[in-house]
Amino acid sequence: MNIAHHIERGHRIFPDKTAIIYEDKSYTYKHLDQLVNRTANALQGLGIEKGDRVALFLPNIPEFAIAYLGILKIGAIVVSLNVMLKSTEVSYILNDCTAKAILTTASGRSQLVETDVPHLQHILIAEGAAEQDIDFATLISNASPIARAMDMQWDSPASIVYTSGTTGFPKGATLSHGNIISNIFAHNRCCRMSRNDKLLLYVPLFHCFGQNAIFNAGLNVCATIILQRRFDLEVVLSSISKYQITMFFGVPTIFIRLLNQDTSKFDFRSLRYYFSAAAPMPMEIAYMWQDRYKKVINEGYGLTEASPCASYNHNFKYKFGSIGVPIENVQMQIVDPHGEQVSPGELGEIIIKGPNVMLGYWNHLQATQKVLKNGWLHTGDIGRMDSEGFFYIADRLKDMINVSGFKIYPTEVENVIYQHHDVVEVAVYGVPHPIKGEISKAKIVCKTGSQATESEITEFCSQRMATYKIPHNIQFVNSLPKNPTGKIMKKILREEEFAAVTNNKSLVVQTR
Repeated sequence: MNIAHHIERGHRIFPDKTAIIYEDKSYTYKHLDQLVNRTANALQGLGIEKGDRVALFLPNIPEFAIAYLGILKIGAIVVSLNVMLKSTEVSYILNDCTAKAILTTASGRSQLVETDVPHLQHILIAEGAAEQDIDFATLISNASPIARAMDMQWDSPASIVYTSGTTGFPKGATLSHGNIISNIFAHNRCCRMSRNDKLLLYVPLFHCFGQNAIFNAGLNVCATIILQRRFDLEVVLSSISKYQITMFFGVPTIFIRLLNQDTSKFDFRSLRYYFSAAAPMPMEIAYMWQDRYKKVINEGYGLTEASPCASYNHNFKYKFGSIGVPIENVQMQIVDPHGEQVSPGELGEIIIKGPNVMLGYWNHLQATQKVLKNGWLHTGDIGRMDSEGFFYIADRLKDMINVSGFKIYPTEVENVIYQHHDVVEVAVYGVPHPIKGEISKAKIVCKTGSQATESEITEFCSQRMATYKIPHNIQFVNSLPKNPTGKIMKKILREEEFAAVTNNKSLVVQTR
């Protein structure tokens, strides 16, 4: 097996069908597969072998798709990096996975410090001037367009997607060919995806949602993917009618923005299906969407460690507010702190078992053992199951902050802020937000006499971390609540914020 068999199948059966449309370019299944083959051959010419890690530090451009599939064809492992990462974060990931090569843009190249990544042998530039590096287009133009995907085992690593951890260091969720193939077939069935569909793909390809649930799933049924570099509201709206989009994928904040937008001049009639993931969908928004567009927003639940889909709401019976039931061949349970399954209606941790569950965290055995126990993935999410087997998200066990689907772990942010010379203590936590679901807030205790300002801390962070990780709100305080052992009690901070938001009528979402 090999994930890239889907592009080869599309080439054989529908060679002239459009696989990808990007701006003014289109790629048939035949043309795309030939470019993928050229990439595979060119990478082998550079000495890339089965099992080697090749990093993609790219936005949503065709070169991401081409390189991703080319890497998989030769049995190498794709490492996808968030394009918003800064140099220290990029270096950490490249060293952690010991990447042999990286494909990026001239802009992304500015975040790459070669002296910090001794294992890196090749830097390829997909967009902009290559200068002293390798120009990707030139490299593959000289390679053969003929290749075949290497046969891999079910548990052969295919992709490493880095996700931040509570330790403050990113961890690479390692997904096998079997993990991803099982997940995309299940997603095809749940969504009833077919070759006649046209999928709009603007969510990041470096994210497991865009990579597997849309890109790989779309190619697997020989659908057409309209690829967009980023989310641009006007471009998205015009593209729906221009390309007669049939399937629309997004996160809750996108659906909220669309509800707040006058869409009367845009034609949505081609859209047969809406899907939301990456963050909980507010029930009020789901009701309003159905009222306005006469279609439900289908919801899924998952996480990078589950390739990502674990449950789906649902072809047989749709329930507002539910994340549905487990997808085919996947089991889910609600367990208490001792790992014992609880009764329907009771709260507990959601755990997952099935062919979608990752191999583990790359090079982090101890972290893997904390979340994979007896074949079950412990998600850290709190939920419940009703009497019909439908699951619901209630809360998060971890301190993770979810800002419009982007996951932020406070420890990672705190570790940076603690580097500021005036900071004595800091607590970063999530607070409710009507559009983004949550935003991050930092309460900071500074040294006596400090003149540190909010803008200074923000600028300090901006030089050391991705923009989405920077706290939206920074407050200087004299002290932070602690328990008897001295641990900062973030629960109290969150409760205070929740009470303030509840009493603030101005924060109610106005969607009509």
